[in-house]
Amino acid sequence: MGMSVDSNAGSGGFNPEPNVVPMIDILLVLLIIFMMQVAVSRRTMDVQLPPKQEVQANENESASSNQIVLELLEDGSYSINSEPVELRQLDNKIHEIYDQRPAKLLFVKTAGNREYGDVVEAMDIARGAGVQVIGFTPPELKGDD
Repeated sequence: MGMSVDSNAGSGGFNPEPNVVPMIDILLVLLIIFMMQVAVSRRTMDVQLPPKQEVQANENESASSNQIVLELLEDGSYSINSEPVELRQLDNKIHEIYDQRPAKLLFVKTAGNREYGDVVEAMDIARGAGVQVIGFTPPELKGDD
């Protein structure tokens, strides 16, 4: 008689153990979401875009001021304030310019045909050289537009 009670309880009776499979599935999904969120947050880069009117108002003064402009030219080369610089010398040149400056502000100006990776690489080099703030100059408007 004891055998029949055990067999009935095991086959179709009440099972006191909770089903943890759905809970494990939910935890794994949450873990994946948090891992992706951390990976995405590491790739963010703070930039400042100047207002359009402010750039046009300061256009005549920019030649006489001490602003530094890193240009990514259409032919694949780089220049700092219209002075050509090779990519491998960019880090040294930025250090040379900014090491004695208290305000480390750099403007980046890119040609329309440059790839996003080129811009990010140049900005990464500037950040590594100690530049704290990076601003983008808007593309120049042509008279035909």
